[in-house]
Amino acid sequence: MESKFDFSESSEQPKKPTTSKTSWVAQLRYVRQLLHIARDTDYAATLEAVRADIPFRGATAWVLICSIFIASIGLNTNATAVVIGAMLIAPLMGPVLGVGVSLAINDLTMLKQAIQNFVVMVVLSVATATLYFLIFPLQQESSELLARTQPDIRDVFIAFCGGAALAIARTKKGTIASVIFGVAIATALMPPLCTIGYGVAVANPNYALGAFYLFFINATFIAFASFLVIKLLRFPMIQYADSKQRRRTVRLVSFIALMVMIPAGITFTRALKENAFRKEANVFLEDHITTLPFGSYLSKSAEIYYVRGEQAEIIINPLGLVDIDTETELQLQEKIKTYDDLEKATLTIVPSVRK
Repeated sequence: MESKFDFSESSEQPKKPTTSKTSWVAQLRYVRQLLHIARDTDYAATLEAVRADIPFRGATAWVLICSIFIASIGLNTNATAVVIGAMLIAPLMGPVLGVGVSLAINDLTMLKQAIQNFVVMVVLSVATATLYFLIFPLQQESSELLARTQPDIRDVFIAFCGGAALAIARTKKGTIASVIFGVAIATALMPPLCTIGYGVAVANPNYALGAFYLFFINATFIAFASFLVIKLLRFPMIQYADSKQRRRTVRLVSFIALMVMIPAGITFTRALKENAFRKEANVFLEDHITTLPFGSYLSKSAEIYYVRGEQAEIIINPLGLVDIDTETELQLQEKIKTYDDLEKATLTIVPSVRK
């Protein structure tokens, strides 16, 4: 089959159209050359490098263990810089990229090796993190830890773009190391694994499952993006793979990616609803609570709760500063129903202590 890429132009830099060439054809040709990712693709070196990065043994295993300990300490102490450092040194991308590449070129031997080492990587990482959180006496639920327990659709986009960038950088002659380090930070495979260990150590299955789902999202879409990039660059495929097998592989990969996206999309929808609720709750407080005596204080000290919409609640606590009479309370109860996102919310006004 004839390649859709024009490799005859691979050694040339894209030429910006001169003022004399202002036609749409010239502009499109410039854009095509500018975004031509097949330029400088090193097929043999790419596959060799991907295969070399898959195994987990010896020094690589110990580097992973050390990076897990560092990341666990960073998550435990809420130290973002420490977590970033751990992500930079963690050798996690090899098996994940290996899965995507092996599926794209139908290399079943590489796929088997990548999956085996991926499982080893996960087990070793979770075991190390669990050991740390079991031994270390301080087990605080820091914001860095909690941030890894509720993934949504945005994490899908981050992982997909990161995986695409990683695959493109890997296929170039003279691999772009800065891209690989950046992807390691952006896609954050390390922190979810540590959070799984934390959830196991404190016997909190919700934390462990939420973090595992985030890790699975990241790993799946890094592999999926690398699969698409390798397909787009038309890497040579293993000869024994027939057309039917290739189609089945593409369908299977697409189906898995879709199944992973659905729960993340649901979570993102919930996050949007909660954000809309909190925004309108603050508008309600500004419009109606600040007009009361000591209203500025009452508005700032109000508590806003949102649990999947049905248990949404706004609590006003006068703390004895002002006595909100029954008529005012009824008016506020009527006003809150006029806000679309607050229609099902409960307005609770804590009674003042009367002398």
